[in-house]
Amino acid sequence: MEVVGARAPGKIILAGEHAVVHGSAAVAAAIDLYTRCSLRLLTEDESASSAVELELRDPGLAFSWPCARLREVFFPTDSDSAAAGEPRPCSPDLLAAIARLLEEQEIPEAKIWLSSGLSAFLFLYTSILGCRAGKVTVSSDLPMGAGLGSSAAFCVSMSGALLTAAGVVAVGGGGGKGWELVRKDDLELVNRWAFQGEKIIHGKPSGIDNSVSTFGSMIKFKKGELTSLKSSNPVKMLITDTRVGRNTKALVAGVSERSSRHPDAMASVFHAVNSISEELSSIVELTANDEIAITSREEKLAELMEMNQGLLQCMGVSHSSIETVLRTTLKFNLVSKLTGAGGGGCVLTLIPTRILFMPKSSSRIVFAALKLRLVDRVFKFAKETADVLMEMCTTFFFF
Repeated sequence: MEVVGARAPGKIILAGEHAVVHGSAAVAAAIDLYTRCSLRLLTEDESASSAVELELRDPGLAFSWPCARLREVFFPTDSDSAAAGEPRPCSPDLLAAIARLLEEQEIPEAKIWLSSGLSAFLFLYTSILGCRAGKVTVSSDLPMGAGLGSSAAFCVSMSGALLTAAGVVAVGGGGGKGWELVRKDDLELVNRWAFQGEKIIHGKPSGIDNSVSTFGSMIKFKKGELTSLKSSNPVKMLITDTRVGRNTKALVAGVSERSSRHPDAMASVFHAVNSISEELSSIVELTANDEIAITSREEKLAELMEMNQGLLQCMGVSHSSIETVLRTTLKFNLVSKLTGAGGGGCVLTLIPTRILFMPKSSSRIVFAALKLRLVDRVFKFAKETADVLMEMCTTFFFF
């Protein structure tokens, strides 16, 4: 059987995290770090064991579920009745049954946080392909639980590979380096399935992470509505990984609880965040033709990022490690904010074009000094938020 592979990008949120769950606008962009998923459906000769296998290369773990056992859990009353064309949520009863199924696996105690991702995998696999025997392999450039959309990239790449194997999604148009782009007509279906996986992992996600991972580029997202943003002047960001793990579901729930305790105050916070996101989305689309215009544009972006960070502190999602990065970059007159759920994870720092205009030796000194102050916390320099669409490949020899 041929191998079907998919990859989907991670993301950064420039403005609006947490508030987007409560109806505010948010602005996000895809970055050039990917999660890759490959799927090989087994033939009758190969599937003597008749199992669904999952290999997670980065944590070095492998899991296997007998197809007969999966039928007992997912299709107790009839044959495999997968309906790939109709995304549906995972019911609480089914989620509880999946949890019992995972208890049969020997998940290391230190990796027990993977359980929600495994639950999403089993739901997506059986919902789209039924209980057909197959092997799935996943690898990623993205650090897990760092605010760069690792779970969304997992769900999007997984949904894309499964839907392609099911014959529901088609690819067309070269994406370069052996990859093909998913047809735009099919991206919405991929996105809807990925959102169901995200709900299993995070409880009540806004949908922004899976949307930007599916459609790529830079987007404004509000109440499920997506608007593509185009920028002729790239925005440069330094992404710093605090290497402090956190629980997105718990952080989202914490903001909701604070909102319940202080409804009027938090409504004002969310309204302010919405105004910031709306203004930021307008600014990034402005064309700046000279150094003065570019500097003015970036100063406005920096002010909006700074205000958004203050409001995120009001929501209670900052962290001492994030504040350390903020203080460090401020010493270089650079503005930073957390990205994603907060509580640790990653921090964005706007890199003004004026630094890039410096002589190479001078700008190199600036970055070297900044990285030295951040010790070994720098994760990577993100490229400008160029158009990054979800890409697919169907090939006999993958990777």
